[in-house]
Amino acid sequence: MYIPHYYKNENLSEVKDFIRQNSFGILVNLLDGKPWATHIPLELDVDSEGKEVLTGHIAKANPQWKSFSDTSEVLCVFNGPHAYVSSSWYKEEEVPTWNYIAVHVYGKLKILNEEETMEILHKLVEKYEKGSKNPVSLNEMSPKTLQQVKGVVGFQIAISDIQAAYKLSQTRPEDHPKIISELSERDSSSQTISQIMNGEEP
Repeated sequence: MYIPHYYKNENLSEVKDFIRQNSFGILVNLLDGKPWATHIPLELDVDSEGKEVLTGHIAKANPQWKSFSDTSEVLCVFNGPHAYVSSSWYKEEEVPTWNYIAVHVYGKLKILNEEETMEILHKLVEKYEKGSKNPVSLNEMSPKTLQQVKGVVGFQIAISDIQAAYKLSQTRPEDHPKIISELSERDSSSQTISQIMNGEEP
C-alpha cells in the first residue's frame, strides 16, 4: 500500500501486537481474474519451524479457496481505529484529513489438512473464550458437532512482507493538542485515535 515515509511504522513488535489485537481481517486474492475478499479471523502464529505465519479458515462453500495456490501471493488487511480530522482544529488553513491505523500482510498460502485445521480451530476458540462467563471448549464437544470441521478449509500463510500505516497527524505536531482534545469528544474510534496520539494505551 502507499505509505508516505512519515506515516510508516517499522516497529515490527508494535505492529504484530496490533495484528493480534485486531485479528478480524480481510483475506484477498484473485478468483477467476477478479479480486475476492473474505472477512475472517486471521491469527498470528508460528509454524513448526518457528517462523511467524497467519492462520485462518473459510467455508468450503466459499469459492475463494478453489484459487488457493502455493505459488500465488495473498493479501491480508487489518483495520484499526480511524477518525475524521477537521482542519478547523489547525492553527493555519489546510484541508481536512483522516487519521487511521491499517496493516497489510502479504504471503504465500498453504492449505492445511483436517488435523492441522482442527489444531488452529482449538487455538482460535481458546483465545476468544477466555473472556466468556461460561467458556466453551472444543474438547467438550461431541464428535458429531466437530464433524463441521469437514465444512471448512484451513490454511496457513507464510509471511513475506508487512506494511503498516499509522497516520496520526505526524506532520502537524503544533496542532496535536487541539486535535487530541477534539477527537476525545467524538465517537469511540476517534477517542481511541486521540489516546494513541497522546501516547496512551487505548
